[in-house]
Amino acid sequence: MSDEQHRPPLPDCTTGEVTDPYPIRTIHPDELTAWLRMVADTWGQDYSDQDVEDLRALIGPDLDRMLGAFDGDQPVGATGYHRRLLTLPGGRPTPIAAVNWVGVSPTHRRRGLLTALTRRQLTELHESGAEPIAVLTASEAAIYGRFGYGIAGTRLRLTVDSRNAAFTPAAGGAPAGGALGAVRRVPVADARPLITPVYEAVRTTTVGWLDRPDRFWHTRFDDPEHQRDGATALRVVVHGAPDGYAIYRLGHQKVHLVELAATTPASHAALWRYLLDLDLHPAVECDAAPDEPLLHLLLDHGAAAATVHDQLHVRLVDLGRALRARAYSAPVDVVLEVTDRFCPWNSGRHHLAADPGGVSCEPTGAPADLRLSAAELGAVYLGGTSLAALAAAGRVEELRPGAVARAAAAFRGEREPFYPGGEVFPVY
Repeated sequence: MSDEQHRPPLPDCTTGEVTDPYPIRTIHPDELTAWLRMVADTWGQDYSDQDVEDLRALIGPDLDRMLGAFDGDQPVGATGYHRRLLTLPGGRPTPIAAVNWVGVSPTHRRRGLLTALTRRQLTELHESGAEPIAVLTASEAAIYGRFGYGIAGTRLRLTVDSRNAAFTPAAGGAPAGGALGAVRRVPVADARPLITPVYEAVRTTTVGWLDRPDRFWHTRFDDPEHQRDGATALRVVVHGAPDGYAIYRLGHQKVHLVELAATTPASHAALWRYLLDLDLHPAVECDAAPDEPLLHLLLDHGAAAATVHDQLHVRLVDLGRALRARAYSAPVDVVLEVTDRFCPWNSGRHHLAADPGGVSCEPTGAPADLRLSAAELGAVYLGGTSLAALAAAGRVEELRPGAVARAAAAFRGEREPFYPGGEVFPVY
């Protein structure tokens, strides 16, 4: 008998009717501690009582968005989301479901619980007419493609050798160091009022950045010693008025850059020069955008070693609303034939038209120009992944000559999408 035949039946997540021993429902406030500790266990972590209280404050306004699967009165599976604003191509901050707190207890894996939880979450989003887009990061990129998520943004794991990090003449031409008088340290306790305006200026103009309400700022600066992995407490430096800032830690011969935001090229360069000139720490390590400008400030690109990892996974919950929410880099008039087994309401043909006068996307019976799945649309949605590259990989079928090139030009963005914040998506 197959493993599938051994599995108990699962709930009908479309109707919400409970037909199996693991009912899925919104968690109650008095269940949050057990639910959080179950999730932490799936991530190989422990939450202290203080961690739980801090996370209770973070989740509080979104408690009705947290789902649990239960075995009796014990949570054995979880997913949830926070309502956030994500900047889309065209500089449009748009409500999204920032998916979070995903986990299935090790005792209950391989029973379809993650599939059932995800289906319930996406179905409720659709039926409520709420956020048309879901976004997450993932510990394993292969997990979420089967649910219609596409990898819309990648990140560089960047290590810069400061001993060889000479800047180009256009950036001052000096080794790391130089005129750093405009960069100053500020106490962490005093940093937020200074850096919030910088963050807001950057996030409202940079694709992939999220709004950061008070509770998420609190989490960004939450700095318990047991989470530092042997490094120091957080440090903050600002540049100028300020027009830029960097948050970092010092580890063993490394600077661990947590977040850098700058509104001008000069502040960006000055902050990097400061970080690369810290004594006794000959390397700077961070996550960075695939088109991080630092690479073009260095005389020798070999001073920066990088590996590429997936970052932002995008799921179009309501295809029409999602495609109307962003701007396009070129006029486009295309009929998309979309397959979406997980969210069948998206399946069918959709006429997408965009020009300087606006964007429309409506169901149509007209012949299709391109055939693709919802995952491919999610992948190209933020303007990073190229639709032409997906077509070259056999993941997009061109039904009308030239349709791939025209659609690819329209979907592509000016910059690669990226989000620096570590407070956003605990992952599974």
